[in-house]
Amino acid sequence: MNRTTLSLIVGATALAAITGIASLTMPDAPGAHTAEAAAELPVERTSLVCPAPSISDLAETTYTSFTPVTKGTGSGGKAELQSAAEESDAGADAKGKKAGDAGMADKPVLEAKEPGTPVTGDTSGGDSPALVGTADGKFAPGWTVQETTGVAAGTGRGLQGVNCTAPDTEFWFPGASTAADRTDYVHLTNPDDSAAVVDIELYGKDGPLETTVGEGITVQPHAGESILLSTLTAEKQTNMTVHVSVRSGRVGASVQALDDKLGGDWLAASADPAGSLVLPGIPKDATAVRLVAFTPGDADADLKVRLASPSGQITPAGNETLHVKAGMTSAVDLGDVMRGEAGSLVLTPTDRSVPVVAGVRVVRGKGAKQETAFIPATRPVGTRATVVDNRAKGTTLSLTAPFGSAKVKVTASAGSEGGAAASKTYTIKSGTTQDVEIAVPSGLKGTYALTVESVSGGPVYGARTLAVTQDGLSGFTVQTLPDDRGMVAVPEADEDLSVLQK
Repeated sequence: MNRTTLSLIVGATALAAITGIASLTMPDAPGAHTAEAAAELPVERTSLVCPAPSISDLAETTYTSFTPVTKGTGSGGKAELQSAAEESDAGADAKGKKAGDAGMADKPVLEAKEPGTPVTGDTSGGDSPALVGTADGKFAPGWTVQETTGVAAGTGRGLQGVNCTAPDTEFWFPGASTAADRTDYVHLTNPDDSAAVVDIELYGKDGPLETTVGEGITVQPHAGESILLSTLTAEKQTNMTVHVSVRSGRVGASVQALDDKLGGDWLAASADPAGSLVLPGIPKDATAVRLVAFTPGDADADLKVRLASPSGQITPAGNETLHVKAGMTSAVDLGDVMRGEAGSLVLTPTDRSVPVVAGVRVVRGKGAKQETAFIPATRPVGTRATVVDNRAKGTTLSLTAPFGSAKVKVTASAGSEGGAAASKTYTIKSGTTQDVEIAVPSGLKGTYALTVESVSGGPVYGARTLAVTQDGLSGFTVQTLPDDRGMVAVPEADEDLSVLQK
């Protein structure tokens, strides 16, 4: 079951508790039966998990929670994050560092106040646990939480950001590595009351890698596991794809990629395997761009590689196509492909469509001041998408419409400590990527959320780059803006008494 199907089922099930899956009404005439169109209603419950942020004593982490205002919700509800409890130490040495504490926190780490206004919380050091969050009622539709960590020195130094994710049963991470200068961890967090059993598979340039203790990993209830990739395989692979599949239960999963020289960041899961993919919002000052792709099926994939620039789609010189062998990770260095302009990578089949997953590693800076971030292939903005922890300076919102012109509405929320929300509408021309000028909230204090809503036209994809300079070190992180799935289709039905006569 893919995450789209699972998310809709979970959303519809939660919604049914309040609204019912179907409403019964008396027919206008005997024997009449009229099926109503499915109603779009807000979800009533949302779950998110946040991985343990860092093992560095120098880490400074901020959590930001936000729910956009949604019509049709009630007046009640709450949204809060709590520490995930560590309930088992079995296998800790073999599986790497574990994240968690001795029990569920009596007091939430972070608790929302009202939709439309962000709430933030801070922690420091390398012992912060994984977090489990739940939002219900008016806080559930579109609930978004980000974890942003600054590390002043050491492996992975710089800015690391990740969206807390919905629990699921399958994740793909193209772009991980076990190279000598990389220290990559797979973070698994179980939000439920029963244990989850997880398999981790690794795929390198020549196919599946032999792994140890990668099968049947148990993640205890309300617990986090942090698994060092180099403990799963002896092979050194510069580019690999990590596949996380859940045998029983569900988990949240992310990969933390830390480099000795190039900083580090979180590698979010790619969108589900598809024939065409979009990787939006590559910063215009990127000095190196590496595309990593993988096809999980039995057939090879041949992809056209296009860069959607501000003026239209162009072909990277010497990299017009990418051949991805079945079950093998392919990578291509595009170098300084941006040349001072914002852009997004668009991958489409050259002939037949073969499902693939993909990610991009982006490097900014030069010499000892280089920093890294990752951009996965992502779903379109759809009805609405939100990204949080935006600052007055250093925030760039990039939008692309690869398959047709589109109009979107962008709303900057009130600040976490004050300020008034502001909205602006933009038109993105077909085949282009635009770094839009954000209408920053007036009187802004603290951080703010950006919510993008589709108004008309083709699909729009988005990403936000956050750049922060601390102690002379410039760090950055990139988060994509997939549809928040805050609305669910709920079919309506009329009463049909004829079934009682059969």
